[in-house]
Amino acid sequence: MEKPLSPSNGHKAPLCACEPTPEEMPLSEREAAIAHHFREIMNLLGLDLEDPSLRDTPYRVAKMYLRELFLGLDPANEPEVRTFPNTYQYKQMVVEKDIRVRSVCEHHFVPIIGVAHVAYIPTDKVVGLSKLNRVVDYFARRPQVQERLTTQIAAFLEEKLGTPHVAVIVDAKHYCVAMRGIQDEASRTLTYEFRGRFQEAETRDVFLRMVGL
Repeated sequence: MEKPLSPSNGHKAPLCACEPTPEEMPLSEREAAIAHHFREIMNLLGLDLEDPSLRDTPYRVAKMYLRELFLGLDPANEPEVRTFPNTYQYKQMVVEKDIRVRSVCEHHFVPIIGVAHVAYIPTDKVVGLSKLNRVVDYFARRPQVQERLTTQIAAFLEEKLGTPHVAVIVDAKHYCVAMRGIQDEASRTLTYEFRGRFQEAETRDVFLRMVGL
């Protein structure tokens, strides 16, 4: 095995991994397994797991992964999209713009941060606006690539809303670009999925003007 790196932040490699502390919240079996393996990663980095600041980090990371960042991997967390009859026969587009996107790049496990603009044209059903935000958040909370995130949101909304007329734009900063490799902190990535009437130039142009693109 290679010798652990000597970090420049003052932490030293421990002789052995520390045991769970009494202060820790109870962990599920999956969280305990993630904590175990993350502890090994920290050991290989040469970090001192007896340091009070680092001692509980494996458990914090495990809980963050399963209870926050990657909630979208569990189908039980799929948002309930309750729709209502379109009794007022609204036939124009409904747009929810600047929906916060917080995701993680599946190639390097660093953040993807940005916004999504979502629109649909109702047929027989309309939906509570907050559900659009919840759908975006559900698919973002998993290791992702932006192209797939965009199409997943569109396909889900087309199915649940019963309309083929759906548009999704995601505009995000990728920290795998900003923090490593080229280290370009200014660039952003835009992806889109236009379905149904949004493939028509006139409808698409109205949507783009409404979201400021």
